[in-house]
Amino acid sequence: MKTNFLIILAASTVIIISFVVLGLGFKGKFAKVEGVGELYSSLKSGNLSGIVRGEERTAYFEGSEINIPELVFDINSSHVLGVANEERWIEVDLSEQKLKAWDGGKLFLETLVSTGLPWWPTPTGEFRIWIKLRATKMEGGSGKHYYYLPNVPYVMYFQNSEIPGWRGYGLHGTYWHNDFGTQRSHGCVNLPTEVAKELYYWTSPVLPEGKSTVYADDGNSGTRIVIHE
Repeated sequence: MKTNFLIILAASTVIIISFVVLGLGFKGKFAKVEGVGELYSSLKSGNLSGIVRGEERTAYFEGSEINIPELVFDINSSHVLGVANEERWIEVDLSEQKLKAWDGGKLFLETLVSTGLPWWPTPTGEFRIWIKLRATKMEGGSGKHYYYLPNVPYVMYFQNSEIPGWRGYGLHGTYWHNDFGTQRSHGCVNLPTEVAKELYYWTSPVLPEGKSTVYADDGNSGTRIVIHE
């Protein structure tokens, strides 16, 4: 009986240790999932100038070298700068992979988007744009998942009380894939670049003339964004 008890005790110990090790492993894996969005590298480096870097014309994504298209470098915009307007808001439907921009009850535009992959989900809830950047760099991942994306265009970076700005979630133009309508991102909302451009000038905070970046404040609040399943 004593021998059987010792065998059972040893087996139980092995099982408990295995669960602990597996638990730590899964915690480590999902810590990456719960980490930060695509703009974190720019925030960490303090690179929030929003300036388009004309010398940076090559990107790397999923093991491929990408030539950044010329429309990303277009700095001569004919857009009339927006005005702060509480009636304007953006809806992102994760189940349909669609974005709708509303001006009160009137639809301004609708487009397919690419939101976060299941292991890098786009957060749900109500948010506000807290900074807009004409362009910024995104870099992250490792091995075959490494990406280096300079001059990501027309970035509208959002936050709320539960998802602080440093987490790095935003709406932005996308030149490295064209798979809109499918989950594809590391948490951000990927937009066709031309659509991102429209929203960048339509949303608030209003961008001052000649500037490449603007922060929201009490007198120039950010547009409301609602993200839902």
